[in-house]
Amino acid sequence: MNCRIDRARRLRRDQTDVEKKLWSHLRDRQLDGWKFRRQVPIDRYVVDFLCVDARLVVELDGGQHAAERDMQRTRLIEACGYLVIRFWNNDVLTNIDGVLLRIFETLRTVTPHPNPLPDGERGQE
Repeated sequence: MNCRIDRARRLRRDQTDVEKKLWSHLRDRQLDGWKFRRQVPIDRYVVDFLCVDARLVVELDGGQHAAERDMQRTRLIEACGYLVIRFWNNDVLTNIDGVLLRIFETLRTVTPHPNPLPDGERGQE
């Protein structure tokens, strides 16, 4: 079996508390209908969260992250055609609404909504 797939499965099983908290808000299309996956292999890395439709990667950084290594990782993932946004673990723990707002705003700028309402069902402005 592919070791990246095995690693992704292990990371999904052994989530950190911070990953659990963010996942509880992203799963089941809770963020305006956008579908996210967690611990997904991309090239030689396993990313924390991925919205395939928007080609958006959300990464969580804790004390174990090194700036230069994170920059190299981001460059490689972006070279694969993804946009990467990063949050410190502390941001997720203390400002989850701000984190979700930034993810939502980023989603709105990168691609049309995956499940648009038909014209007759849009709200009146």
